[in-house]
Amino acid sequence: MAEEKEVWRGTPSQVINLGSYILLGLFFWLVIPLFIMLWKWLQVKSMKYELTTQRLRIHHGVFNKEIDELELYRIRDYRLDQPFFLRMFSKSNIEMATSDRTHPQVTIRAVENAEEIRELLRKYVEECRTRKGVREFDVE
Repeated sequence: MAEEKEVWRGTPSQVINLGSYILLGLFFWLVIPLFIMLWKWLQVKSMKYELTTQRLRIHHGVFNKEIDELELYRIRDYRLDQPFFLRMFSKSNIEMATSDRTHPQVTIRAVENAEEIRELLRKYVEECRTRKGVREFDVE
């Protein structure tokens, strides 16, 4: 069996909270919006993506930490999403359709160099499928 190696590690950008920060900043003199802003910042700060040659791991959670793992051979399709707002900051989302029952849709949110990451993902998905002998059949 091939050794699993880390290929990429990243975090989402705080830019995904910019709209909330601006809206909540209008009410900075209230205490509750400050706590909401802090909570949103902590949620994004605690999220990490880790791509290995065999799996995608998503670490998240502020107080209770969780790690979601997705075997790469389960990824069926990937899509690069570049909304105008994220493009202004050179960020993109990578959306994946999977055959995983617990996570049929997985998104890597607001990362730089998303095209390169998607190509890495594609490469290792194909390698993993070949190594495991996995084939996909579309039934309609």
